Order: sequence, then C-alpha cells, then structure tokens
Amino acid sequence: MSKTKILLPFLLLLATAVAAWFWLWPTPPATLAANTSLTSYLIEETAEGFAQALEPTPLTFPRDFGSHDEYQTEWWYYTGNLATADGREFGYQFTIFRRALAPPSPETAASASTWRTNQLYFAHFALSDVAADQFYAFERFSRGAAGLAGATAEPYAVWIEDWGVAEQADGSIHLQAEQTGVALDLVLSQTRPPILHGRNGLSQKGTAPGNASYYYSQINQTSVGTITVDGQSYAVAGHSWKDHEYSTSALEEGAVGWDWFSLQLDNDDQNALMLFQIRRADGSIQAQSGGSWVTADNEVIHLEADEMQIEVGETWTSPVSGATYPAEWLIRVPRLGLELEGRPLMANQELNVSTTYWEGAVRFTGTLNGQPVTATGYVEMTGYEGR
Repeated sequence: MSKTKILLPFLLLLATAVAAWFWLWPTPPATLAANTSLTSYLIEETAEGFAQALEPTPLTFPRDFGSHDEYQTEWWYYTGNLATADGREFGYQFTIFRRALAPPSPETAASASTWRTNQLYFAHFALSDVAADQFYAFERFSRGAAGLAGATAEPYAVWIEDWGVAEQADGSIHLQAEQTGVALDLVLSQTRPPILHGRNGLSQKGTAPGNASYYYSQINQTSVGTITVDGQSYAVAGHSWKDHEYSTSALEEGAVGWDWFSLQLDNDDQNALMLFQIRRADGSIQAQSGGSWVTADNEVIHLEADEMQIEVGETWTSPVSGATYPAEWLIRVPRLGLELEGRPLMANQELNVSTTYWEGAVRFTGTLNGQPVTATGYVEMTGYEGR
C-alpha cells in the first residue's frame, strides 16, 4: 500500500494529522493567522527539509524495519485472516502511522525536554467478527516522545502506548492491542524474506520526482494467538501480511483515492499478489498503478497498470458515511494466467474514526494457469465518501 498500504493515501494521513494536532497542541501556533485553518496550514506546507524517495536505494534489514524520521510519512501495517479450530473466521487490521510535523532539527535532537518532538504517531485497530457480522474499529494518537510512541529496528518494535508489535527472543513478533473489550494477542512468525515492491523497493505513485515511496512487505506470516470479543476469547490461527512504507509525497492533482489488494493464495507455491490502482476524478486509472506477484522461490514480478484488469460487480452503501464501495471484484492478470473473483467476508468493514475508509477481509476464488485456486487477504478502498 502507499495502506501502496497502505497503505492509506496521503490525504487520509493529512486529515488524521489535523485531528491529532488539536489533541497534542490545543492552541494553534501563534504564527497562524486567526482565520487560517490547520487544514489549510498543513495542505500548504511543503516537503522542504525532508528526504524524498527519488532512486532505488538498497534496503537493509533489520535496519530498515525501524523508523525513517527524515521522511515525512511512514506506516507499519498489519492485516490478517484468522480462524478458530471449528472454522469461525476473523480478520484484523493493525496500523501505526508516523507523521513528521517538521523536518529533523538539531534543536529537537538536543532538547532537554523528553516531551519535545516533531513526530506524531497515530494508530488504527480494527477487527472483523465474520460469524457475528460485527466490525470494530478504534484509533489512538500520541507523540513520539517520553516513550509514549516510537519505533526501533534492533530489536524491532513499533508502539503507541500499550498497542504495538515487538520482536521476541526467538525472532517472532508479538502483536497486541486492546480497546473496550476487543483485543488481539498474536504471535507472528516470518516464513519468507522481505518482498520489495516497484523497482527494488522504490514504488512510484506519480510522475513528479519524489512522488514515490520505499515499500516492502513481509507476507505469509504464520499467526497464532487469541482474539477477545465482549469478554469471550477465541484461540485462532492463520496468516498475516505486513507492509512498511515511508515517503515524502502526495497524491497528484486529479487523484481521488485508491484501491489496494493483498491476496495470499492457497496453492502449493504459496503465491501472493499485491495490486493497487490510483483512481482519478475523470474515472481513469493513474498510469503509475501496478502491483507485485510473488513466486514460490520469492522472486517478485513487477506488474504495470496495463497488465492488470480490475472489474467491479456489486456495490455496498454505508449507512454511516453514505459512501458506495465496490463489494465484488474480478481480477485478471493475463501475463500470469490468473483470474480471480472475490467478495468481502462481510459488507460493513468501514472505519469511521477521524477519517473514513473501507478496509476489510476478503476471499477470492479462480484459476491460475487453468488450475483452481483460492485466496484470502485484505482490500483497502479510499476516496469513496462524498461521491
């Protein structure tokens, strides 16, 4: 995802950062005119002083598991498809975002105050209880100071208060989050090396230089643990997908949002597919859309926008936001001999927090070179509200 991931589009991050600014700094900066909104202030800010993703740069692990504060925006994004032994299905999303409010400076680094920081952290935690047709979504904000939120590479950890992921002594990852009776407590084990998207990790999002991100994924992570809903705990197992992305960029003029797919196939090769398409106001798809196909030996095949076809069937309209989202897809990638048709495991997986978007568990069935396959994963859709 940029949710790529991403990712979430830059505008989603921008909107959330505005809300968080009020939480961290109740009084607007004195340098702002009385009639200037914080939204306008943030939209008008530039990338000056921040690093940009301009060329492929070798990603080194574990170093690049950590934070990259010289870039303006970063996120660590986990989704997973889990089930109990008797087949009760759950999906989860857990994402921690970092947003720099100013470039790194000697003054901040040398500050005697443990509370001073130019790094804002915020997180989204969502759970889909498919059998109960219930969706839960929560949000937190904090500052990257005084141990409240942050990220480290060795040992790997990303946290916001008591939500977070942390590397264990055996190399597995402990993921935990709890809010108002809904909880995740999982152990994720890496089965494959990090997957680099785009050109050796450089994922282009637009035509302008620097309108790109550094983007890798860790896929097919075996996941075991417990999910708690309304005081009832369920032992679960399944697979998770992690995205990590960092950049200093924005959606180009005319872009309204994007659709992002992460699918893990059940075939012997354990293939995986990531696709994203950036939608434009005129109904076209931006040329920098694309994806990745992961082979059995972890080779990554880069897919261009004209090598994939995503058709929408049924739709679903949110009773909360009024947004109408795709609820059925047909994906074709002729180059791979791949054709998949899929739907959400439940219709309502819309997050209504400080911003609104749809992020949910899905299942696809179809064929790969004529052989039947099934895939589970996640889809993220942004920019549908207000249409």
